[in-house]
Amino acid sequence: MRAVNQGAGLAVEGRTTHDALVPTLSDLVVRHTSLDAADLEWLHSLVSDWQLLADLSFADLVLWAPLLPPSKEPAGGCDMDHGSGWIAIAQMRPTTGPTVYHDDIVGTVVAPGERPLIDTAWNERRICREGDPDWSTGVPVREETIPVRRALPGGEGRFLAVIQRSTNLSSARTPSRLELTYLQSASDLAQMVAEGRFPFSGEEPILVRSPRVGDGLLRLDRAGRVTYASPNALSAYRRLGLHADLVGAELGRVTAQLCYSDEPINEDLMIVASGRAAKETEVESGGTIVQLRAIPLIVGGGRIGALVLIRDVTELRRRERELMTKDATIREIHHRVKNNLQTVAALLRLQARRLRVPEGREALEEAVRRVGSIAIVHETLSHAPEEFVDFDDIADRVIAMAGEVSSAEAAVTPRRVGAFGVLPSLIATPLAMALTELLQNALQHGHPKRLQVVVRPEADRLNVVVWDDGQGVPDDFDLDSTTSLGLQIVRTLVVGELSGKLAIERREGGGTEVTLSIPLPAS
Repeated sequence: MRAVNQGAGLAVEGRTTHDALVPTLSDLVVRHTSLDAADLEWLHSLVSDWQLLADLSFADLVLWAPLLPPSKEPAGGCDMDHGSGWIAIAQMRPTTGPTVYHDDIVGTVVAPGERPLIDTAWNERRICREGDPDWSTGVPVREETIPVRRALPGGEGRFLAVIQRSTNLSSARTPSRLELTYLQSASDLAQMVAEGRFPFSGEEPILVRSPRVGDGLLRLDRAGRVTYASPNALSAYRRLGLHADLVGAELGRVTAQLCYSDEPINEDLMIVASGRAAKETEVESGGTIVQLRAIPLIVGGGRIGALVLIRDVTELRRRERELMTKDATIREIHHRVKNNLQTVAALLRLQARRLRVPEGREALEEAVRRVGSIAIVHETLSHAPEEFVDFDDIADRVIAMAGEVSSAEAAVTPRRVGAFGVLPSLIATPLAMALTELLQNALQHGHPKRLQVVVRPEADRLNVVVWDDGQGVPDDFDLDSTTSLGLQIVRTLVVGELSGKLAIERREGGGTEVTLSIPLPAS
């Protein structure tokens, strides 16, 4: 056995090292097999949903793909040769039983003949089972191999890989009816994989929060009647209001009577509950919400029944509704704060117009702009789904607002270079105020012809440079002793609130350059 070194693309003796990153399915397929893009998409669909097969089988699953000979280029379009051996491209452990593989074996390569059962499944295009358990690992393990077939138009198929199914028999005992149902369902699913009927072609990807085997399982016959109901599945239906037994009942009719007695029946419900299509739906009755997922069992060209996975999601949906309500409340608060700030700004502006003292009028106008910059942030937050905002939009509005300060004769239009990206509101509000002060200060006191905001983001810091080509700060300028209210506000915001760094210096060639360096929270 040998493992592939993904960094160098070389095969080295021994197992995959634990200090290296486990390669992805896509990486292994592209670098070491002749599978094409459609094949890879099929395998992705299979791997996204094969936890179901592992749990029903009480077994580990390892996906082996034919290894591409070093001297050949990817061919595609026809079944591949496995003369160079096999490479493990994916692995799944069961949640219903003990595992066989405690270590990750993804990336491992085996030579032709080293695992005969894989070769046989590939060459004979059939599911292969070992007669006697294998004790080479110290525990009894039953090995099976399943060829993976991708369905093609016209009923043809293309064989892509082989699933090795390894069952730990160390805790073997007389199986219960639940376990026998699981194993029979796993056998049917394995046959569907070999026939190219699973995963379901054209269906949307199954969500992570879909029901799992342990949540609850029903097995239906071809007519949609329940032949087996696991205890968890029966409990979920009891919470929906069922008082009779499920076994022998027509699931679609029973579910409709529980949930749609006084309103039109949901068509998706009848399709899912009868097992006729691979879909999901939710039903609600008496305050209980149950999620259903149907998996039609199609073996040998005909539908022999279906599996319906069931999960009680009542508590999950309740919490989601609470979060939605809380989120809507937060957005409404931001909206009201924005309205209140705009009202304050309007009052200040009205008061400024009544003043006859120029200094007092100018102070109130500056206060109007400061309040306005905060209002812009709250307005953006009122439309944001979370407490994060696209600061580029805020910066552009702050820059445009500051540009209104410049006189008509100067006609200075500040510009932004670079992107801020998405920032938390805790950073957005003080940063917007700091930018307002810096731009306003430069336009009023520097009298520049050019004014720019340059953004230089790093992995863990946000660097912002505001520069102009105006008069510049005095040679003896000292930030610590400045009497400028605007610069004192900027220092308080950047250093005090944002724990950042602030530097103000004369710019070479004339003007002023202000540098803000703000630490970003870990994502």
